[in-house]
Amino acid sequence: MHALDFKILDPALNWARSHERHLSALFMAGGFAFDSWAFGRIDQPATQAVFIIYLLVAGITIAAQHGLESRPEGRRPSAKIRAAIMFVTQFALGALLSGFCVFYIRSASLFSSWPFLLFMAGVFIGNEVFRHYYSRLVFTALLLFFSLYSYAIMLVPMLLGRIGAVPFLLSGAGAAVVFFFYMRAIARLGHERYRGARMQIRLGMGAISVFLNLFYFLKVLPPLPLVLTDAGIYHSVQRRGADIEVSEEREPPRWQALFGTNPVLHIQSQNRLYLYSAVFAPQGLKTAIVHDWQRQDGEGAWRSVQRVPVTIAGGRADGYRFYTFKSSPQPGQWRVNIETADGRAIGRVRFAVESQAVPPALALRTLKTGG
Repeated sequence: MHALDFKILDPALNWARSHERHLSALFMAGGFAFDSWAFGRIDQPATQAVFIIYLLVAGITIAAQHGLESRPEGRRPSAKIRAAIMFVTQFALGALLSGFCVFYIRSASLFSSWPFLLFMAGVFIGNEVFRHYYSRLVFTALLLFFSLYSYAIMLVPMLLGRIGAVPFLLSGAGAAVVFFFYMRAIARLGHERYRGARMQIRLGMGAISVFLNLFYFLKVLPPLPLVLTDAGIYHSVQRRGADIEVSEEREPPRWQALFGTNPVLHIQSQNRLYLYSAVFAPQGLKTAIVHDWQRQDGEGAWRSVQRVPVTIAGGRADGYRFYTFKSSPQPGQWRVNIETADGRAIGRVRFAVESQAVPPALALRTLKTGG
C-alpha cells in the first residue's frame, strides 16, 4: 500500500485510539465468550495443544522482550517492534487466562468456590488493565508463572489418573521447576536487568504459591478436572438400556428458582427420594464422589443424615451417571452436596419435603444419554 492508502485509515485508527478502553473491554468479553464456546473437553489433545502453544508463545516473547530491553540504548529495535512483541505477549497470556477461567468456572461450585473465581477474574481483568506494565519483566514473568501453575493444576491429575493433595502438590512443584529453568535462561539473555527484578519475582512466586495452596487446603479451589454436568432430585430413577428414566413432580417456574424457591417433593410414608448426578472426569481418571444428604434442623443448622460414596470412572462426554437414595426422608428443608471424598464441592441440589396421604402426580422423563 502507498502512503496515501495508509492516510485513508487514519480516521479509523484515531477513533480506535480514542475508544481504546471500551474496545479493550469489548474484545476481552468477546474473547472469553469465544473461548467458552470453542473449548471442548479438557482431556482432548486439541485443547491441550492450544494451551501448550499459548504457553510457548508467551514464554518466547517474554524472553525476546527481555533480551531486547537488555541491549544498550543505541542497539535496541524501534518502538514499533517492541510494541508488537508486547502485544503478542499480552495476547498469549490473555488467551491463557481466559481459557483457565472457562475450565475453572465449569468445575466450580459457586457457593464454595466464589473467592477463587473472584481472584481468577481479578487476574484476568488485571491482565488487560495493566497493559502498560508489559515492558516490565516482573509483571510478565509472574503472569507466566501463574499460568504455568494454573495449567499444571489441570494437567497433573489427568496424567496421574487421580485427584487429591499429592497431584496438587506435584503440580506446584512441577510449575516451580519449569519456571526456575526458564528464569535461568532469561538471566543469560540480560543478567543486569534480570538481577534487578530477581527478588521481586521470587517474592511474587512465593505469594502466588501461598495463595493457591491456601485456596486448595481451605477447599475453595475447584476440584479440577471434575465437572458436574447434570443433577436432580426425583421420586424414582431407573436404567432403560442406555437411557435413564426418572419420575418427577412438576417443578416451579424457573423465575421462582431465581428468588430461592426450591422444588417441593410430596411423599408418603416409606417412600424414597433419589438424587441423580452426572460428573464428568477425563479419560483414565478414577475417583470417589460423595452424595452428602443433609437436613436443616429447627435451629437452621444443616445436619448430615447420610453420606454415600460412589467410585466413578472418567471418559464419558456427559459424565459418569449414578444415583443414591434416601428412604423415608422427614419433612423439612433438604440439600444434597455432591463433593469429592475430601469434601471439595462439585455441586448442590436443594429441595423441600412434605408428607401427604395420597400419592403425588408424577410424570416420566428420559434424561439425556450422551456418549
